[in-house]
Amino acid sequence: MVNPTASGEVPPSMAIKIVSAGVGACVADVITFPLDTAKVRLQIQGESPASGAPKYKGVLGTISTLAKTEGPVKLYSGLPAGLQRQISFASLRIGLYDTVGEFYAAGKEPTLGSRMLAGLSTGGVAVFIGQPTEVVKVRLQAQSHLHGPKPRYTGTYNAYRIIATTEGLTGLWKGTTPNLARNVVINCTELVTYDLMKETLVKNKILADDLPCHFVSAVIAGFCTTLLSSPMDVVKTRFVNSTPGQYTSVPNCVMTMFTKEGPSAFFKGLVPSFLRLGSWNVIMFVCFERLKKELMKSRQPADYAT
Repeated sequence: MVNPTASGEVPPSMAIKIVSAGVGACVADVITFPLDTAKVRLQIQGESPASGAPKYKGVLGTISTLAKTEGPVKLYSGLPAGLQRQISFASLRIGLYDTVGEFYAAGKEPTLGSRMLAGLSTGGVAVFIGQPTEVVKVRLQAQSHLHGPKPRYTGTYNAYRIIATTEGLTGLWKGTTPNLARNVVINCTELVTYDLMKETLVKNKILADDLPCHFVSAVIAGFCTTLLSSPMDVVKTRFVNSTPGQYTSVPNCVMTMFTKEGPSAFFKGLVPSFLRLGSWNVIMFVCFERLKKELMKSRQPADYAT
């Protein structure tokens, strides 16, 4: 995502990149959150065959069923935790990507290897910091009042408190292993693909470094990322949402899914995953690039004055 800067042009600072990434990710989350909720519901469907939960069919069918049976507000259940996740997670994994990539490149032209290492590093660190917000977000999205008269959690901060008191502080980091695997794949694929696509389009003068270029690069990055990360995403959702003792470990969760539901279980919610991640990528990267430019413009008068 390093732009070929003109002579004398100062590149965006690390702080500007972190702020732009955080704001862009929050905007994208607000707009695409119903798709994420639909994805979670489709991923956990079939986990408890005896439950009285409705059978969801497709993205629009899931959203429609949720809105009719539980109310439209349910589509945004877990949004506060989702925004907390983007502030603590996306701002770091995206905002630090260029800086860490430059470190690995050691003053040379960035290579595929240095870009992948940057994606691995920033994604790994961000997961450990943001995992509690991920656990709460998924639990609230998966929670349905149709499963019983009383929900597990009444709100975001209630969920943090109950998980910490009933499962211990480690409960807030439940599912870190599958989430780490998922986000390492997502970060590497998403950021490296976007970076390479944008660089190719600009260098070959196919598109200028503007909205159409950012849009095309983000869609391709979203498709590649969804395809590669789907199995880990489903396992992460199932394991994070599970009650204590339901699965003894992540491998046990994988084997239970495989034996009970077959290989197709690992690709449940693939369409909403792509719709969500593809649209999320477009909104986030377009906002990210635009915010960087606007924040750089606001810095220029102060820089010239000094």
